[in-house]
Amino acid sequence: MTTSITFPIGTPGQPWGDEEKAQWLKTTSIKRSYKEDVMTKIEALKDRFDVTQYGALSFDESRYPQFGIRSRNFDQNKPTVLITGGVHGYETSGVHGALQFLDTKAQAYAEHFNLVVAPCISPWGYETINRWNPIAVDPNRSFVENSPSEESANVMAWVKSLGVEVFTHIDLHETTDTDDSEFRPALAARDGKDYEEDTVPDGFYTVGDSENPNTDFQTAIIDEVRKVTHIAPADNKGLIIGTPVEQDGVINYPVKSLGLCTGFTDCQYSTTTEVYPDSPKVTDQECNNAQVAAIRGALNYLIAQR
Repeated sequence: MTTSITFPIGTPGQPWGDEEKAQWLKTTSIKRSYKEDVMTKIEALKDRFDVTQYGALSFDESRYPQFGIRSRNFDQNKPTVLITGGVHGYETSGVHGALQFLDTKAQAYAEHFNLVVAPCISPWGYETINRWNPIAVDPNRSFVENSPSEESANVMAWVKSLGVEVFTHIDLHETTDTDDSEFRPALAARDGKDYEEDTVPDGFYTVGDSENPNTDFQTAIIDEVRKVTHIAPADNKGLIIGTPVEQDGVINYPVKSLGLCTGFTDCQYSTTTEVYPDSPKVTDQECNNAQVAAIRGALNYLIAQR
C-alpha cells in the first residue's frame, strides 16, 4: 500500500529539538504488557537455558529489564549463533518468534551451536508498539560506538562480555503498514526532510549484508520460509522498499555503515528477516512460525556446510 501523510509535530523542513521530541513522547501510551507477554515466557525457559538480565532501560528500570538467553554447556569449539528480536519493539513476531524457537526448536541445535538470544531488545517499544525509543532514537540505526540508544548499547556490551566470536547473526524484524502510515512520516518530520512515499511489500523477505551477502545462505532461509508463508514480490520497478532485489525475496544493505543490528558482530553469516504481519494471507501465529522457519533454514544450511 502507499499513503500520503503530513506529520502533526514540528515545522516542515526543520529538524526536531527537545520540545518536539517531548511533544512526540506525550503521544505514546502503553498498549500491551512486556511483563505478561514476554517476561513470563522468558521465566519459563530457565529450566532449560541460562537466562541473564544484561541491562535495564533508564526510562523505567524496574519495568523494562533486558534479558539474554544462552544454551547451556558453551563449547569454544562450536560456532556461536546470535539471534536478536524486538530491536524495533513494535515488530511483534521478532520477539515471539525468537521465544518460540527457544521453546520448541533450540535444543535440537544446541549440539551444533552455542546459541545466544536477546528476544526483546526494546521493551519500551514493545509496550508502546513503537519503532523508536523514548528519546525518538531508532535503535536499529544505533549499533555504533558510543551509541545514542541504550537499548542498542546494552545488548552490544552484553554480547562483548561473553568473550565469544559470533559466527552467525540472525536479526528478526517485520515490515508493517504503519511503517509507511506512521513511522516513516515521523522520521521525515524529526529530521526536517520531505516524506517520500513507498510501497510496503506483501510477504516475507530478508536483508543481507551488501559487503558479505552470502547468497546461498539467504536462499536457504527463503526456501524454508516459503513452506510457511509467501515471499514478497518485487514492485514494478524490481525493488523491495526502494532497494534492488538480489534474488527472490532478498535485498542487501550496507549494514555496518547504517548502524544496523547485524553489523555490530562482524560475523561470517548474517541476515535480517522481514515478516509482513498485515497481510490478509497470514495470522499472527504464522508470522511467528515464519521467524522460526527462517532461523531453522539458516542453521540447517550451516550444518550442511560443515
